[in-house]
Amino acid sequence: MTIRVRPISSEDHLTFIASRGTASFLQTPAWAAVKSEWRGESLGWFDGDEMVGAGLVLYRQVPKLKRYLAYLPEGPVLDWSGDVAPALEAMRDHLRTQGAFGIRMGPPVVTRRWEAATLKAALADVVLTRLGDVPADHRDESAIALAGSLRSLGWKEQSAEGGFTAGQPKYNFQIPLAGRTEEDVLAGMNQQWRRNIRKAAKQGVEVTEGGRDDLVDFHRVYVETAERDHFTPRPLSYFQTMWDAMTAEDPQRLRLYLGRHEGDLVAATTLVQVGTHAWYSYGASTTAKREVRGSNAVQWQMIRDSLAAGAEVYDLRGITDTIDSDDPHVGLLQFKVGTGGEAVEYLGEWDLPINRPLYTAFTAYMKRRG
Repeated sequence: MTIRVRPISSEDHLTFIASRGTASFLQTPAWAAVKSEWRGESLGWFDGDEMVGAGLVLYRQVPKLKRYLAYLPEGPVLDWSGDVAPALEAMRDHLRTQGAFGIRMGPPVVTRRWEAATLKAALADVVLTRLGDVPADHRDESAIALAGSLRSLGWKEQSAEGGFTAGQPKYNFQIPLAGRTEEDVLAGMNQQWRRNIRKAAKQGVEVTEGGRDDLVDFHRVYVETAERDHFTPRPLSYFQTMWDAMTAEDPQRLRLYLGRHEGDLVAATTLVQVGTHAWYSYGASTTAKREVRGSNAVQWQMIRDSLAAGAEVYDLRGITDTIDSDDPHVGLLQFKVGTGGEAVEYLGEWDLPINRPLYTAFTAYMKRRG
């Protein structure tokens, strides 16, 4: 099999994603417009005249040189179950012609899954401290074998401290939706989640969808959340760019949810959907009126709408791999476990140096920047 890689149009890129049912929103053409500080390129993998893969490549330039790190977040979209060498070698050859000194990719391949009951038991175990040490309910041996294949081809897995690399998280939390009703999903949640959803309704929390103009209100609450939780917020312009790029690609790609109590905005979130996969993207809540449980109300509405839109997965995104009760990060997993979903481990992010001296220098530079 001879595989060729060449640039494709955004239209061909989206058509291929649609034929596969879904792909990460980080692999859609619109994401290149969101990440405007990178140069974006849509690529197609061809076996003869048939397109067998697609991907979004983001090129990050080395300071003062026209050389780049080529990054495919949560991609490319390929058949990862067979011999991947021809496809990866063709990608390497193309990216080398574009000035890439190294490649980073995150194959969208799940290796292990832990169900809610298993996670609850693990969180209660005083001996276990890491999710990776907990026997998984489901293991994909072919996905695990893929890691060995990548190593043999010269790829190097990036270290994931706490489950997070410099790019995308290795561990995520997802609620399976395929074949389920709203009643099924609600019944799968723990008592606290169900109680909070009922309380929000009883308190009169109203959840509506907003438009671009409402991003200002969302951002105000988001900045408050950042100050409370000690993280650096993105500027309003980032969310406006995201809205413009993603809704231009598909009017339902990005949606804004606003939870209000007696006219006061108490929670706001963004939802992204590509085909059968929906993601909780950004969330914010006020310190005031936390007792009305606006965040639970908004989450429940997004889950219901994802079901109605044909999503088979509702993705709550990254978690750390800690299950240590003394680790402050464990609260994130405990919160998400209450939804009755499952933790999933992806293959992680992998690098292939093309020009080793430049790759080594760039890696050292990025580490110095923190």
